[in-house]
Amino acid sequence: MKHYKSLIDLHRTNGFKLPENPQLSLLECDKTCFIEDTEFTTDFYIIGLKKIASGVIRYGRTNYDHENGSMYFIKPRQVVSMNNLELEEEGFMMIIHEDFLNGHPLQQKIRSYNFFEYQTNEALHLSPKEEQVIWELYKKIEQEYDNNQDEYSQDIMLGYIESILKFSQRFYKRQFINRNQLSGHLCNKFDSMLYSFFSDGTEGLPTVKLMADKLNVSARYLTDVLKQETGKTAIEHIHLYLVSEAKNRLILNNSSIAEIAYQLGFENPPYFTRLFKKEVGITPKEFRKIGFN
Repeated sequence: MKHYKSLIDLHRTNGFKLPENPQLSLLECDKTCFIEDTEFTTDFYIIGLKKIASGVIRYGRTNYDHENGSMYFIKPRQVVSMNNLELEEEGFMMIIHEDFLNGHPLQQKIRSYNFFEYQTNEALHLSPKEEQVIWELYKKIEQEYDNNQDEYSQDIMLGYIESILKFSQRFYKRQFINRNQLSGHLCNKFDSMLYSFFSDGTEGLPTVKLMADKLNVSARYLTDVLKQETGKTAIEHIHLYLVSEAKNRLILNNSSIAEIAYQLGFENPPYFTRLFKKEVGITPKEFRKIGFN
């Protein structure tokens, strides 16, 4: 599998004009604009806006949703492929070497944008007004990029890139709300799966990744949807369900606390006790005494 460490290598391999900055590349696309068909990884963040007429972008486990006006976000060392892409109209691809962020607050902040962990079928679908906002910010970056770059250029361009990320986060929240029927369905399925996990006697603890895999979404997307819909993250839901199930078992059967911990999938009973006390305020032993009195 090809791994790109430098933008110059990526540009030469794919026949692109060499970048003005060795750590930042801006590519505007007309009808075609994609990196080689085979799977590849990079040391880059990639932010793209494309209206795809045909072809496939793939990263994570699923193929890109072909709705118009979609943005996607790829992080370094993520496996990607772009096959036979044709666009309905112009788009762009912004490729940012991770070293370009060195010394800037965005180097740490960028990790907080969960959509870099989303799958392609969880892409951001823009309204016309939202798309205009993104294009205006891109053009500001392009204007600075095409000028004679100086000591201020990197900070200015990163400021606009951060604005794109902030607006994208806002637009994702709007998308969750506008698709609340789909989001609600996902939440209901998540709750049903948690119930089945314990009623079926599945071994081990339910994890966010396990639940997300079963729902065919990314862990970050699942957490963000649940947070938007219920105010609690996926791991908070799991902990609440574990504690609720533990309360029932502490009251309704005579198993020891360690045995109940093992029944619930905990390999370490003290960890079960710590979690229970964190969520309930008292230990399982104290709760059992109260429950029986």
